[in-house]
Formats: sequence, C-alpha cells, structure tokens
Amino acid sequence: MKLAIVTAYPPSKVTLNEYAFHLVKHFRQQAEITELVLLTDITEEEANLDFETEGCSVTVKQCWKFNSYKSIRTVMKAVKETKPEAILFNLQFMKFGDKKIVAALGLLLPFLCKMKKIPTIVLLHNIMEQVDLGKAGFTNNVFLKAIFNFIGTVLTRFVLASDRVAVTISKYVEILEKKYNAKNVVLIPHGTFEIPREPSYELPEGPLKIMTFGKFGTYKKVEILIDAVKKVRKETGADLEVVIAGTDNPNTPGYLENVQKQYQDTPQLTFTGYVEEEDVPVIFGESAMVVFPYTSTTGSSGVLHQAGSYGKAVVMPDLGDLSILVKEEGYRGEFFDPQSTDSLATAIQKIVVDKAYRNQLAKANYQAATAFPMSRITKMYIDSFKSIKNGKSKKKKEEKELQGISV
Repeated sequence: MKLAIVTAYPPSKVTLNEYAFHLVKHFRQQAEITELVLLTDITEEEANLDFETEGCSVTVKQCWKFNSYKSIRTVMKAVKETKPEAILFNLQFMKFGDKKIVAALGLLLPFLCKMKKIPTIVLLHNIMEQVDLGKAGFTNNVFLKAIFNFIGTVLTRFVLASDRVAVTISKYVEILEKKYNAKNVVLIPHGTFEIPREPSYELPEGPLKIMTFGKFGTYKKVEILIDAVKKVRKETGADLEVVIAGTDNPNTPGYLENVQKQYQDTPQLTFTGYVEEEDVPVIFGESAMVVFPYTSTTGSSGVLHQAGSYGKAVVMPDLGDLSILVKEEGYRGEFFDPQSTDSLATAIQKIVVDKAYRNQLAKANYQAATAFPMSRITKMYIDSFKSIKNGKSKKKKEEKELQGISV
C-alpha cells in the first residue's frame, strides 16, 4: 500500500510533528506499506529521515504552510501528483494555522480526499467538545465561545465525513457517536514513541530534577510548579532543581521569558527551550519525576506516554483526559488540585522523600507504556485501511449484483 500522511514533520515546530516522526518510523517497518508519502509543511531544512532501521522508501513533498490560505489547494494538488492508495491525516483543530479561517479550511481536506474516493483516515487528537476555549487561549467571551463551538460542530461533521476517524480516548468515541450519530469512529490509543530497555531507576548524582515538558502559557502554567517546589525545598531541605523543557504556546508568545524574569532570583531553575528529538531521552532520563501543571486538557498526552517509556514517576491534575488515561491504560501517579500550590507541593513531596514509592510509580508507568508500542498502533491503522478497502469492494460487488437483477 502506498500511504500518504498529511502532517507537520520535523524539523517543523508545528504541533504534532514529533508524533508524525514516530508514526513514520514504525509505518516504514510494516510489510504492508510499500511507500510512504509525507505531505508536510514547508521548512527551511530538510525533513528528518534519519532512521536506524530499514524500511520502505519515504518521499517527502513539502506542500503547505502554517497560516496559509493556499494550503487546501496545494495539499490537494500534491495528492493528485503523488497518487496515494490511502491517506492518513495527523490532525488537531489548529493544525494548519492559529488563524480561525485558515484552521477551518485545513479541516476540509479529509472530506475532499474522501470525495476523490481515496481511503481516508483522520487521526483526531482532540475534539472541540472537550476543549476549554478560555484556558486554551482562544477566547473568554461568551458570545465568541458560542460561535467557535458552532463552527467546531460544523467542521467536526466534515471531518467525520472521512472513511474513519480515529481518536485516542474512549470518551471521545462516546461523545462523537452520541452527538453526531457517527458510525465510523474507532479507538486507537496514542501509543508510546520508544520502548527503551527497562531503566535501572537510579538517578545521576546531584539535585533531584523535577521536570515539565511541553508548550506553555495557556492551560499549562509553570508558576504553580516553581512555587510548589520552593515550598517542598523549605519543608524538607531536599536538593531540588526545576527543569522547564519546552517553548511558549503559539497563543502566548513571551510567556516563558516573563516567567524567567519573575523568578530570576530563584535558584536551580532551568529553562531548556525547544528540545531536539535526540535530546529527549537525556532530559527524561535525568529527571526524578515529570509534572503536569495543567488546568485543563485537550487530548491524549504524548508526554505521559514518554514519561512511562523512560520509567518516570508522574504528578498530574486529577481531571479530564489524564484521569481517563490513567484508568484505561494503567498509568500511575500522584494527583493534585490544579488550583492549589499546596496540593501540588504535597504530591511532589511524597515522591521526593520516598525513593521506594517513586520507583514503584516509575515501574508501573514503564509497564503501562510497553503495552502500546507504536508498532502495534501503526498495525491498527493498517487494519483499518484494509477494512475500508474491503468495505468498498463489498459495496461495489453488491451494486453490480443489484444492477444485474434490475437488468
């Protein structure tokens, strides 16, 4: 099967690019895939195709730009030129831009591909019904929220017009089936990027590193984490370092720079900036725990799966999608009230002072991560494409039979 994937892709900094890298890495190794065509956003540097293992050939066609009104036309032109046998869209609602019209136009692409009779699956990482528009940095205006929700509903219907819509959390399946009467939604877990050998769970000498990872400034705020760690230091005397790994959310430029100024006198506070793919194992490996200072959630957490794969204890707010993931996939952690610094400090302190408990959480998370490697996830997509093709073949056969009867 010649499979096209419409996605952002490294070295792109557009959301979901890391996820795409690991999808491609494991699709290449599936015997059913004869060629991969990546329909990616345009970057100055060449796409990262530095894979350690052999696999099928990969063709990269940079054909769209973030926030470009032309993307819908240029992607469809690339589809026509490359002639894939199937298409997978790696999407969330602001994939093609943070301008509302551009983002909306991009979400029409799966429908257009379906109209061309190309088997089409959309991997939808979030759904509008589960996004807090205020906390996610869109708007707090009640009237605008109503408009955005209406537009989101219309766009979701277009996305659901594809052959299959894959979501990573069971609750999303329930919502889409109930609200939209959808019959083509499937649950395919997020999956774990890499499954390294089980770690020793021993940490390097020096301060215990308490790390958070992501794009910050909207519903991911680091002030509560810094204040909580300062409180734990004071109460326990523990040697702790806060590591903030990542960048600003596109909706909140300058956020981390302002935080750095605000806490410039706070010792052992590290801002790494963007973490390159090859540096991810190092930053996770050196950390004692991974903290999720979130006030809301917008989909399955790639960071949680990464933390599990590297055998790390986690501290999470007991809300939304994170809570569901823990119940469904077997992750474990300390939970806290996202509005309370004291609650977060208590959760962190439990892991700081009790090494045995920290390792117990870390081992449980490693085991949870190993249950859904990306090799298993990509096989589930291939099975879905086969099901689509078999369904189309069956439908054609039935139509021919009916035509024969009518004659």
